[in-house]
Amino acid sequence: MNQGFPMAYLSQTEFAPALRAQIDRVFTRIGQGFNAYLECLARRDEIEYLNSLSDAELTRRGLTRDQIVQHVFRDKLMF
Repeated sequence: MNQGFPMAYLSQTEFAPALRAQIDRVFTRIGQGFNAYLECLARRDEIEYLNSLSDAELTRRGLTRDQIVQHVFRDKLMF
């Protein structure tokens, strides 16, 4: 009984498991790259903020200007 509505046809396409796994890996890497980019931006912003502080303000935080990068990356680098 078609009441003036066009008929819709649906088809289901399934990917082979190997292709599906490859697609998943691509999107996983894209996500990892995006997360790394956001982390980099956050660290850059922190470095810029700390560099904008006066030497007296840095001293109150227990930092000197030459320690800023080391401080920002303290969880990634071991000194």
